[in-house]
Amino acid sequence: MSLDDGASLLYLGLLAILLLGSYLVASRARMGLALAQAATWALIFMGVIVAFGLWPRLKETLAPRQAAVVTAGGAAIEVPRGMDGHYRLTLLVNGAPILFTVDTGATEMVLSRRDARLAGLDPEGLRYAGTALTANGVVRTARVTLDQVSLEGVTDASVPAVVTESDMEGSLLGMTYLERFSRLEIADGRLILTR
Repeated sequence: MSLDDGASLLYLGLLAILLLGSYLVASRARMGLALAQAATWALIFMGVIVAFGLWPRLKETLAPRQAAVVTAGGAAIEVPRGMDGHYRLTLLVNGAPILFTVDTGATEMVLSRRDARLAGLDPEGLRYAGTALTANGVVRTARVTLDQVSLEGVTDASVPAVVTESDMEGSLLGMTYLERFSRLEIADGRLILTR
């Protein structure tokens, strides 16, 4: 535990004692009821502190992330379905971690303007000569070639993609990238990509 963590814990402890003491002083006429309520609030307070401390481990259990695994078909990448029903992968694009939504209905690997900047591209300097039909209508696109794309140790060079001229919420992982895998399987709430 760091010095800052210790100071925060001490502060929270003193705050709890102060609140408990003031509550007991205000409720001296009904001391039995006051003690029961104080004990309940103390347990709630302790539970919140424990949950906060365990959150990183709980998060991994409740929302597992992508991982390289060995399946019957060989080395693969396994991705759990998100709570919203979508599969999301974090790829290193030109060394930058970028979160993609897997979209088997998308032909191309599509970068948002924000993610293109993260990958070292200049969206303002691109030539938006293409178009794509999206759920929000037709958008203009610019073709790019990504120097390097890595997913859990699987690295590809010179990967074609497009950047959208209009702002998108996130980037899409379409079939031009997904087809690089020999097998794409969805089973038991997991997407499995085998190379």
